[in-house]
Amino acid sequence: MIRLLPHEIVFGLFLVITTVRLLMAVGPMHEETLVYIGVVLVNALAIGARIRWPESWAWRLQFVFYIVALNGLFLHMRWAIPLIHAGKYDDLLLSWDLALFGGSPNLWFEAFTTPLLTELMSFAYAAFIPCLLLTLVQYAKGDLRTARAFYGGLFTIYGLGYLGYTLLPAVGPYVAMADQFSAPQDGYWITDVLTALYPLGTNRCDAFPSLHVAASAYILAFDFRHRPRWFRRYLVPCVLLWLSTVYLRYHYGVDVVSGFALAVLGLCVAADVWRRDDMVGVTLEQRSIAAARRS
Repeated sequence: MIRLLPHEIVFGLFLVITTVRLLMAVGPMHEETLVYIGVVLVNALAIGARIRWPESWAWRLQFVFYIVALNGLFLHMRWAIPLIHAGKYDDLLLSWDLALFGGSPNLWFEAFTTPLLTELMSFAYAAFIPCLLLTLVQYAKGDLRTARAFYGGLFTIYGLGYLGYTLLPAVGPYVAMADQFSAPQDGYWITDVLTALYPLGTNRCDAFPSLHVAASAYILAFDFRHRPRWFRRYLVPCVLLWLSTVYLRYHYGVDVVSGFALAVLGLCVAADVWRRDDMVGVTLEQRSIAAARRS
């Protein structure tokens, strides 16, 4: 019996659901539909490879596939999502903020805005991507059992997050609430660079949930157990990052709350993957050696 792992199921559901929606909206021969069909097929091959060959290389190949797919599909949503969902849900997310917090956290932060604080928040927000890429490489090169648990939780988070982008696309307060802010946020050169590049790096539907929060909180908690030294390095930058998502008006308060909820779910998945290996009593490397000997 073939047993799919949680991240394979969740990310696979995102791919299949989005592909079906594109098929219904624009048909099988549209270029955006063909992209998703192609990714679905490659995803199936990556899963099949790790089932057929449980060696280390097959697992690490799957890790690489998901890393590439996550980054490529994130940008591709800019063109794919409007085909299946033309509207935006910013008004709904703002109403959730009002119901949950009694007001808009984005507007609360406006009273504390200064150029120096804006520059610090811009640095924390911009630093997320290079730190994320560094972490992905470090875990991909490390112990396979740890990598399997780490990526199992992380890819589950991203699968659900991307599904949220497609079901509740929203551009964010910096656009949807622009008329409610008294003034733009001024900083220094980091702020200027981030402000110029952000519209190019967003897919315009990536507000809910906040994957900046979800991924960073998950990595921080995972590092607490497996890499305490990196946990200490990332703790303060992560707290600043979480604050920056709302301060810089990129996310609503509910986006942050949902991001933390996703992080908890990802940690549960990672713990389950780790526990299953522990119950077996051997590492994945040992399984790979045993499989190679049998063949």
